[in-house]
Amino acid sequence: GVEFNEQDGFFWHLRYPFKDGSGYLELATTRPETLLGDTAVAVNPNDERYRNIVGKTLILPIVGREIPVVADDYVEMDFGTGVVKITPAHDPNDYEVGLRHNLPIINVMDDSAVINENGGKYCGMTREECRKEILKDLEAGGFLVETEPYKHNVGSCYRCGTNIEPRISKQWFVKMQPLADPAIKAVEDGRIRFVPDRFSKTYFNWMYNIKDWCISRQLWWGHRIPAYYCDECGEMTVSREMPAVCPKCGGTHLHQDEDTLDTWFSSALWPFSTMGWPKETEELKYFYPTNTLVTGYDIIFFWVARMIFSGLEHMNDIPFDTVFIHGLVRDAQGRKMSKSLGNGIDPMEIIDTFGADALRFMLSSSVSPGNDMRFSEEKITAARNFCNKIWNAGRFILMNDVSDVEPDKLPEDLSVEDQWILSKLSAVIREVTENMERYELGIAANKVYDFAWDVFCDWYVELAKLRLNGENKALAQSCKQVLVFVYTSILKLLHPFMPYITEPTSSESIMISAWPTYSCPESFSEKEAQFEMIMDVIKAVRVLRAEKNVPPSKALDLTIETSKKKVFESGIPFIKRLAKAESVSVVTSAEVSDAVQGVTSEARVLIPYSELVDREKEIEKLNRELASLEKDLKGLEGRLNNPQFLSKAPEAVVQGERDKHEKLTTRKQLILDSLEKLK
Repeated sequence: GVEFNEQDGFFWHLRYPFKDGSGYLELATTRPETLLGDTAVAVNPNDERYRNIVGKTLILPIVGREIPVVADDYVEMDFGTGVVKITPAHDPNDYEVGLRHNLPIINVMDDSAVINENGGKYCGMTREECRKEILKDLEAGGFLVETEPYKHNVGSCYRCGTNIEPRISKQWFVKMQPLADPAIKAVEDGRIRFVPDRFSKTYFNWMYNIKDWCISRQLWWGHRIPAYYCDECGEMTVSREMPAVCPKCGGTHLHQDEDTLDTWFSSALWPFSTMGWPKETEELKYFYPTNTLVTGYDIIFFWVARMIFSGLEHMNDIPFDTVFIHGLVRDAQGRKMSKSLGNGIDPMEIIDTFGADALRFMLSSSVSPGNDMRFSEEKITAARNFCNKIWNAGRFILMNDVSDVEPDKLPEDLSVEDQWILSKLSAVIREVTENMERYELGIAANKVYDFAWDVFCDWYVELAKLRLNGENKALAQSCKQVLVFVYTSILKLLHPFMPYITEPTSSESIMISAWPTYSCPESFSEKEAQFEMIMDVIKAVRVLRAEKNVPPSKALDLTIETSKKKVFESGIPFIKRLAKAESVSVVTSAEVSDAVQGVTSEARVLIPYSELVDREKEIEKLNRELASLEKDLKGLEGRLNNPQFLSKAPEAVVQGERDKHEKLTTRKQLILDSLEKLK
């Protein structure tokens, strides 16, 4: 591959004289040695400065070859002098100009970037040696006007870093128009769709402007070009196998072309060549065409387009019906990962540290169709913690002996908390399925995450302990059935994202089991709403406990004021366990006296102030604060009552002290009020 990087170089300004002696044209170049292969000089047809010289003849400096002045839109009028030397054999853009103007193509270098016989006296020199000598000769001949320092992007080999020398050579090409037309039509008529749809524009832009494809590469590895040459008469034969004899002269000494196929040519055959093609194998019949190709937007034309037209050409059918485009994984700062920046991530190292499931889930939950994502250690750590949460939930369920529980069956009698979790499960299955079908993988993954962690693990598992640890065996058994049913559904929903931790060891693989389709009765939604009223009260109590720094071991006495008395009475066992309450009273009306309040949409929860605060310790703490505050106030008052301080100190300093005194006085009054209430 070729990588471009900025390098320090020079612009050498040269004079190319007119044949008729009427003067010269000045141009600038970064590669003066390629002058040996110049076959024209070009200007922009709209450039008024040069309109009258188009068609005139120049004498190429040192070489003496006559070359024309041509007009071409390729030339940028405001870059340099607006004049460009054209060397079709050593620049891809110049090559295109040469084709448009039917210019000769003179190759002046061999495969090793050494000047060949077309370079005259410079023959045998490396390009670097030639540059030095030709600059000396240009200066001696009066052709070198100026040497200007210049930074520019130069292509170099991504392996060894050597600067790439563009050079014309014989290559194998595939004629693209006959292949492109059916591939364009397949996307236009909807047989193949892009997700997101905007990436079809990238596809069409390349396909409508397609050029013949150079498929040969000068590499030591890859599929060899299937062309064979007769050593005796030079006849070339293209065939799947090396011919036994030359079809022209009958000679038996043949050799294969040394070039290899472009990597993307081989890759384009992937949808069918991996399954025995050209033989009609059972695998090929079953798996071709497939459904969805998942890939990045940066290889739509390199790979996606080529698989499409190769499949249509060789299999007479599309290779897939959907192309799901995801973004690139960038580093935590949003930069593209690269060797030069040293910010690349080795997935194997991440897997060794965090696990394959954590890496997969982090990537899946971060993706949105077509958009880039950022990699960070915080995200991968959170994904690993989620894996641990799922694992520990499974261990908890297995600790309760569920060997006799069928994972796909539910009990007939379901408690309110069972109906709540099943209603939640039904919704998350429906939503995640819809998200997956729309290729909203990140949204789907995050919905499963929220349900598994926040709903199932943090709430239902804690609620289940009431029945699992109770005396009623029938209730415990029904609880186990619901636990296993919901947990199995979670594993199935998570399996596309984390296939290892979710795979059972003793039953049928989740990979080949049915996708969850549970739909709960409509009545469950009413129970869900009622149960979430109870949950809101528990959350409100937890907030109050946290605000007042109440230790987890301290049980509270709660009063719940609500118009839905029956609902909250049914939730008393849950409130006692999850809000750590000693007693719970549910009333329709309560007098607020010396109590802290928490308000939800359907209730008001009241906690006696004495329950939250140790009165004696609070009085002691406030008295300490009051003593410290009075000491500070005394110091401030001393300064503010000192005429010398008031007259000598800057006004801003004096005002600052007054403001501080006012704040401390206000704080003192609040402390006194609190002490009064406590006493």
